[in-house]
Amino acid sequence: MIRVGLRDARAHFSRFLLSIVAIALGVSFVVGSFCFREMLNNQVDEMMATNADHDVYVRGTEKQQDGDQGSSDSGSSSGTTAYNDIDTSLVSVIGKVKGVDSVSTDISISGRLTLVGKDGNAVSGGMSGSTTGVDGKAWRSARLDEGRWPKNRHEVALHSFAVEQSGLHVGDTTKLVYPSGPEDVKVVGVFSTESSQAGALLIGLPGSVVKDLCEQSSGQSGRTQTINVYGSANGGSPLDADQQRELADRIDKALPASAKAHAITGDQMRDESSKSNKEMLGFIQPLILIFAVIALFVGSFIIANTFSMIVRESMRGYALLRSIGASGGQVFLTVIIQALLLGLAGSVAGIALGWGMVKAIATLLARIGMPLTGSVAPTPNDMLVGLLVGVAVAVIGAALPARRAAMAPPIQAMNETVNPEPSVVPRAVAGTVVTLIGAASWVLCWRIGASGSGDPTPFAPVNALAKMLGTGWTLGIGAACVVIGVIMIGPALVNAASVLLGWLPSLLFPVAGRLAMRNLSRQKRRTSNTAAALFVGVAIVSCLGVVASSVNASVAGLIDNELRTDYIVYSNNGRIPDKAVAGITSIKDVKSVSVSRMMPSVKFDGKSAMAFAEQPTVFSDVMDPTSTQGDADKALRAGELVVGEKLMEDRGWKLGDKVTITGKRVVVDKDATAKAQADYQAKVQSNAQALQAEAQALLAQGDVAGAKAKGDEAQKVVDDARNVDPSTLITTREEPTKAVKRIGAVISNSIYRTMVLMNDEQAEKLTNKEAMFTIMLFVTARKGSDVDGLRAKILKQTKPYYVLSVKNHDEYKSAVSSLVDQMLIVLYALLALSIVIAIFGIVNTLSLSVSERTREIGLLRAIGTSKATIRGMLAIEAALISVLGTVLGLVTGTAAGVVIQQTYRSSGMEHLAIPWGQLGVFLLLSIGIGVLASLPPARRALKAPVLDAVASE
Repeated sequence: MIRVGLRDARAHFSRFLLSIVAIALGVSFVVGSFCFREMLNNQVDEMMATNADHDVYVRGTEKQQDGDQGSSDSGSSSGTTAYNDIDTSLVSVIGKVKGVDSVSTDISISGRLTLVGKDGNAVSGGMSGSTTGVDGKAWRSARLDEGRWPKNRHEVALHSFAVEQSGLHVGDTTKLVYPSGPEDVKVVGVFSTESSQAGALLIGLPGSVVKDLCEQSSGQSGRTQTINVYGSANGGSPLDADQQRELADRIDKALPASAKAHAITGDQMRDESSKSNKEMLGFIQPLILIFAVIALFVGSFIIANTFSMIVRESMRGYALLRSIGASGGQVFLTVIIQALLLGLAGSVAGIALGWGMVKAIATLLARIGMPLTGSVAPTPNDMLVGLLVGVAVAVIGAALPARRAAMAPPIQAMNETVNPEPSVVPRAVAGTVVTLIGAASWVLCWRIGASGSGDPTPFAPVNALAKMLGTGWTLGIGAACVVIGVIMIGPALVNAASVLLGWLPSLLFPVAGRLAMRNLSRQKRRTSNTAAALFVGVAIVSCLGVVASSVNASVAGLIDNELRTDYIVYSNNGRIPDKAVAGITSIKDVKSVSVSRMMPSVKFDGKSAMAFAEQPTVFSDVMDPTSTQGDADKALRAGELVVGEKLMEDRGWKLGDKVTITGKRVVVDKDATAKAQADYQAKVQSNAQALQAEAQALLAQGDVAGAKAKGDEAQKVVDDARNVDPSTLITTREEPTKAVKRIGAVISNSIYRTMVLMNDEQAEKLTNKEAMFTIMLFVTARKGSDVDGLRAKILKQTKPYYVLSVKNHDEYKSAVSSLVDQMLIVLYALLALSIVIAIFGIVNTLSLSVSERTREIGLLRAIGTSKATIRGMLAIEAALISVLGTVLGLVTGTAAGVVIQQTYRSSGMEHLAIPWGQLGVFLLLSIGIGVLASLPPARRALKAPVLDAVASE
């Protein structure tokens, strides 16, 4: 029977082509997801080996809770669990340990710099958008290729990728935007690293400049997250694992017991950082796998229809095998062997396609500024998974047709007698039940979102279930049940759909239209399954369209109805320099500039919450507060808290409640500073005296020139000490802060629903002004001034900073909408593949229908029916199938989008917007898709001579 199966597979190879394509597309997503994830993992490992290349790290011993950690931007510890900050004075202790070559603290700072390119525009760090300042001289993995390392803040060395992006070269002069404002800098060197930096721009700066920037960012000096150590055992080369452990143990013994510090190996730090970064990127693979499941699910319908066609055409052969003694199981095996071969062919093609797809993505990322050097080759496990998935889908899709072939009585099969199609009512009833379960799950999801922290229903068991599942699971379960239920109900809808949807075609084309309507009802299950392939993709696209339109409408409603201010200014790197704020404030036509500053590390009744420091003008000039209780404007001016409605519900607070606020301020440690200054003076004096002693000794020996050189050196030490920046000798400490404030107002504005607002005066008592960074400011024009002309004056103030954007209401709405649309483009592109597979399904179904009706079509042609009418009949059939799947998809997807909008209404998606125009375009496209899919079957139907077609049965 294996030989029979192989022979049949060879005979039906042309019929397998569309199924092979369907499996290949699905498997390519599966293999591609694994390859892409491994490429990212390899990239992370390579970057950790390069960017965190120290042999030993010293960090705190106490893990910090969320919101307790300082905001130091030391690049060496990003992505790891937060520990307490440690004192930088430990550097001198660690430097004396045997086997230590060099010690450093902060060697990189991210998100605080902007480089201006050769063309005078800000240079974007590829897709990552990140610009990082590094102390390249203290970084072992940085290889200087040209020039030298910078010596002051007006010199920079650029990474080779930054050179490509900016067009700058050694000797060029440009601007570097520091947090304090733009400064002229000269490019003095070019360096490179072993690993690509995934689109980040690296700018080499002197270590002292990096240290200052880190201290400005954290608002403290003398404290750091990590101290980084290079070992000397291998003459500058990296230490192996045993050498790292030995050095870490020696450093641990040298650390004071009171330091709250601990040494770990570089390998441990890199492993922790890699694991954390990989977990953050872990969402990408499930996202791609979702599209793989969709593609394979849709493809399974094509496979089922393909094998239905093959079984029907081979039924006499199977009957002959049964009549000479073959069992039903053996007949079943012959079909399954064909499915195995089909799955293997599709899987192999899918593996190659998935690999090529990831290589194409890597090439595209490199072209748009995010080069990746991680390996993209699929592993044996990836290929095995792809093979198993492809074969499994093929076998599952062929199982029902194979069962029909095995169960058909031989005599009936010999005569090719076709049993009447079983009733679709039981399946429709079961589908209705499943759909209702899904709808109930959606209702529960909506109630969970609408009730906030309260009970969603009056029933305790349902409330317990809702608390366990949450909105995510109830939404997902509901979607799965509704989709499966609609597919099950589908065959029962075919008769009604053919009448309703076929009314207009039968009116315009009486013969072709009526024939097409009747043909659809012959095989209700097959028609429904083909439509289902399109239904799934259209449902998801429609759902995303409703969600995107609702987001855009909600943002537009917020801006139009609540935002009073004339202009919004924001920074592309997240922070607005204080000088820019001062410059805009000084404009004569400006009535007020309201600055929105985020307050990190502040807790309310012991729990973290998103908090902002605002000026009193925020509610008089910027935003119309929708106060549910109290007067927001008066409360803010009086130093009281203004709390979002949802946060009030979650915390169980009431208007007038007293809330304990805790934070921390960085203050100068006078005792430690005095000691640091005294130690520095003593060190300078000791060095100068030692050099003077050497000079006197040389003079006594008659070496006048040597004595003079030593004397000059001693004088230089003294002069350098006089010119030292006093701020470098200041030591700070964290001082806990506490305040008890009354809740003076509750507001329901969507943007503030989960926030706490307080005025600047109260905020600066709880945390340092430097620690609160400005993320956005709102500019309101004076009454009677030229609002349009004010824009040019604001741009004049923001232009020197290169990264500040100025938007009016319409422009800001457009910017938000374009961001949402860009996110959807990728999803639409991936979903388009499922629609392509659905087109193959329609082609397959029509081919099967044409094969079954060869004699009927021949008779129509024999009695004078034109070729155009035959083509029209098949085109209308295909269009009706396509429209049926599209309509079901539009209704289901729109319903899902409405549920999502209602569920997350309290989170800011206040306005429901259904994109009727977009849905109408989908419907029109479905007609085109149907007509396009009918062309190959029509060509085949008209290719056979009339007499041969009539005699074919």
